[in-house]
Amino acid sequence: MIRNKYSDPLSYHSEGRPGKIEVLPTKPTQTQRDLSLAYSPGVAEPCLKIAENIEDVYKYTAKGNLVAVISNGTAVLGLGNIGPEASKPVMEGKGLLFKIFADIDVFDIELNCNSVEEFVTTVKAMEPTFGGVNLEDIKAPECFEIEDRLKKELSIPIMHDDQHGTAIISGAALLNALEIVGKKINKVKMVINGAGASAISCGRLFVSLGVERSNIVMLDSKGVIQKNRAELDDNKLFFATERKIETLEQAMKDADIFVGLSKSNILSQAMIKSMAKKPIVFAMANPDPEIAYDLAVATRSDLIMATGRSDHPNQVNNVLGFPFIFRGALDVRATTINEEMKLAAVKAIAGLAHEPVLEMVNVAYNERNITFGKDYIIPKPIDPRLIYTVAPAVAKAAMDSGVARNPITDWGAYEEHLKTRLGIDDKFLSRIAIQAKVKPKRVVFTEADNYKILKAAQICVEDGTAIPILLGEKKKIQKLITENGLNLENVQIIDPLEEENLRKEYGQKLYEMRQRKGMTLFDCNKMMAHRNYFGTMMVQVGAADSVISGLTKNYPSTIRPALQVMGTNHVSDVVAGMYILLTKRGPIFLADTTINIDPSWENLVEIALLTYSKVKKLQVDPVMALLSYSNFGSAKGAESEKIRKAIEHLHKNYPEIVIDGDIQANYALNKYMREEHFPFSKLGNKNVNCFIFPNLTSGNIVYKMVQELGGFEAIGPVLMGLNKSVHILQLGSSVREIVNMVNIAVVDAQSKDLLNKQKP
Repeated sequence: MIRNKYSDPLSYHSEGRPGKIEVLPTKPTQTQRDLSLAYSPGVAEPCLKIAENIEDVYKYTAKGNLVAVISNGTAVLGLGNIGPEASKPVMEGKGLLFKIFADIDVFDIELNCNSVEEFVTTVKAMEPTFGGVNLEDIKAPECFEIEDRLKKELSIPIMHDDQHGTAIISGAALLNALEIVGKKINKVKMVINGAGASAISCGRLFVSLGVERSNIVMLDSKGVIQKNRAELDDNKLFFATERKIETLEQAMKDADIFVGLSKSNILSQAMIKSMAKKPIVFAMANPDPEIAYDLAVATRSDLIMATGRSDHPNQVNNVLGFPFIFRGALDVRATTINEEMKLAAVKAIAGLAHEPVLEMVNVAYNERNITFGKDYIIPKPIDPRLIYTVAPAVAKAAMDSGVARNPITDWGAYEEHLKTRLGIDDKFLSRIAIQAKVKPKRVVFTEADNYKILKAAQICVEDGTAIPILLGEKKKIQKLITENGLNLENVQIIDPLEEENLRKEYGQKLYEMRQRKGMTLFDCNKMMAHRNYFGTMMVQVGAADSVISGLTKNYPSTIRPALQVMGTNHVSDVVAGMYILLTKRGPIFLADTTINIDPSWENLVEIALLTYSKVKKLQVDPVMALLSYSNFGSAKGAESEKIRKAIEHLHKNYPEIVIDGDIQANYALNKYMREEHFPFSKLGNKNVNCFIFPNLTSGNIVYKMVQELGGFEAIGPVLMGLNKSVHILQLGSSVREIVNMVNIAVVDAQSKDLLNKQKP
């Protein structure tokens, strides 16, 4: 098959289930009882409640979280009037963005309506179904009248995103760009090339932000919009000028700002050169801007440039706005999306760009340190803080302007709710970081000749969670610190190759531990030249509290020094590995995923106890399941038998632990299924968060599959059972993952200190 540039998008949309979206139930549907509640006869009760009080529709149905994305396909971006059916892939895509960015459910609706009256009448008839309406890809000037009428005639939020989305995002970019160049908004001269729905809306919003209307020159396909031109509609007349200019070239002379919402390659380098000092160019035509990015930035070094493309800095992307604007509007049941709400979104988006950029955003864009400046004037679309920055600002503006029917009273709780609904609830990580700050520990980084390690060390110093000790060649480490502008001035750097006396001291101690296990003194001294052995021995002798390694080494070579140098914790003779997956339902703990190949039932007991203790120290209440192919003896075999013995022992000797098995993974995860089929289980109606695997094969396979398929952030492996704090990174971990592991290591070291103090 000969592939062309269209084959991947067509395959993406057609393979498997056609399209990009599906409808999923939010309530259990496994049993006849479930179905009787979902439909007849149980559904009658909420129907009657709503009939008595229409506002109860928000209580008993999905209306409050349901948006209609509606188009007639008359102005599909970059494609024109292609009709309602052909616009459906775009509308499905818009629905997908609503869901993944703001957890808003969408029905996309493509209307075969060409007249304003027919369109408005049809949408009005659907008002009982939806909490809000997002109008999309409707040609001008009809789109203006359609939106105006719907906003007047309906009492739910309405927004034509083609108009207001670009305006809101470019408005935020404009505020920040003007701040950087040091110009006042009421003094700047602006050229807007384009007079469609988006350009008109941008211009009006810029005026609301403070740009003087008399300082704006707008151009359409016929040239500069002059007041003396015949047949101007009200929208164009609003921006018509009396200045004696006819062409874009003339308008650009001494202009401070160019806003392009037109077509590609209409702006020349000469035009940019003719602009005022420190010019701002927003070339937002899609897919190709009014002037190529590289060409524009090569023209002037004082230029701030933005486009609609993701492959250049400062992407003006509507996804920064519409999901969160609707989120805030829906959450307070706003009757409209008004000017106050749009301006609140502008200022919230602009303000977020001033905040330090999250490491996950740096990594996603292959950057080391994105900071506010000419190449970062608006947040990146993947920044998870947008939902709990923009939505509350919009909700508050709705309340302040009197259009909110369900006011928010606890803003802290609302912010936590927004984080949780997208699976970005950082409470677990926050608790660990706070706990680490109480008593920071000395953490040895054995791979300090790596930028990620050094960046993580700096973050730990800034956060006050750890006291890093860097191992490696000093000159190389210092060079990396200098080249990357890192602040590690007072952090200790040790090169084991320069520490002959320490190597001999540590080698002798290792020899005393391993002389009857096949090691000679020569072997032990030689091993201390390796940073993993040297760093682990530092912890063993008390020169440090924890060691972190594994970023660039394979797992066996990293864990071997820990097993050889350190003994067990004297509570258990078993050492095990646990991964933590950060999921929408909270942290999930998986053990043993890294060490014990085929544990006995006694080993499983020890692994369960280690996991229980570790999870408790991480301030989470463990609810534990021993997984199997069997459910409580439903299938016989050596594996289910060893789990049965382990459970019997645990139930008898540790009744305070909530644990059960043998149980299949689906029943462990689904408490409704479990309660129906196994009501006797000690897991009851609790959500299981700790999963113990019967062997290494199953544990290792599952955690890797779940991490990849679910896209969950992983922390681990967290080693359990050693008498000192040693932890191993996943190969190629991100800076964020390293920092998370360091915080876990510090908390682990704190608990080991406490345990040692309690020993007689």
